[in-house]
Amino acid sequence: MKKTVFSEKAPKPIGPYNQAVKAGKFLFVSGQLAIDPKEGKIVAKDVTLQTRQVMDNIKVILEDAGYSLKDVVQSTVYLSSMALFDEFNSEYAKYFDGEFPARATVGIELKANALVEVSVVAYKD
Repeated sequence: MKKTVFSEKAPKPIGPYNQAVKAGKFLFVSGQLAIDPKEGKIVAKDVTLQTRQVMDNIKVILEDAGYSLKDVVQSTVYLSSMALFDEFNSEYAKYFDGEFPARATVGIELKANALVEVSVVAYKD
């Protein structure tokens, strides 16, 4: 059985997808950009601030679904340039208290003004 998740505290989807879908004990959070939920657009200009906004968006989606960052078992990271890898990692690491999920990181073209996008899978017993 699956259930869609929507958080008023996170940006509304900008396409035909849900913020997250719960399937059994898993929660699949769609790729999040650094969109400020109040402004409805990307406001940060550097990868550190964009990473912070992305992770804050993910955090509220997880929380509204009854999960936390400690439940994240896998993440997929998309960077507009692999040159941003170290700066991204410095901010991303702050969200996991040393208990990091499995991860893949890919350099790819993103939506205009986006430097980073992250999707996660969480599991809760």
